Amino acid sequence: MADTTTPPNPAQVEKSGGAEVAAPATHRGRTSIADGVVAKIAGIAAREITGVYAMGSGAGRVFAAVRQRVPGGKPNVAQGVSVEVGEKQCAVDLALVVDYGVPIAELLAAVRENVVTSLERMTALEVVEVNIAVDDIHIEDDDESDRRIE
Repeated sequence: MADTTTPPNPAQVEKSGGAEVAAPATHRGRTSIADGVVAKIAGIAAREITGVYAMGSGAGRVFAAVRQRVPGGKPNVAQGVSVEVGEKQCAVDLALVVDYGVPIAELLAAVRENVVTSLERMTALEVVEVNIAVDDIHIEDDDESDRRIE
């Protein structure tokens, strides 16, 4: 979990019997952000970019499809996302399936920028890296041939 605690201003620290104690008016509490929250924000931000067809590895996408077909099942917006969250920084790993014909380098730059912007705006964490793996490419004809096989 991330800790976004702001250290007390040195000018507002009182000396009390040799120990430094933050003045009550300056210390307002500790904030922590769960890894799952960061993963969901990153997943939603990545999916907002046109050209991202799906997220996750092949096996992960199969399990997600089964979960969504179960009554009451919800899509997992953090699928294909793993994060490492520290006190003030985070790192994100994404696994994507992209649409055929989309310039992959441009798509990944747009995904990376949207993920960084969304995370920094919503969490105030510094995003040190966004690693992206393109695991597959979606071709329209693949959907039709899958349906015929079933």
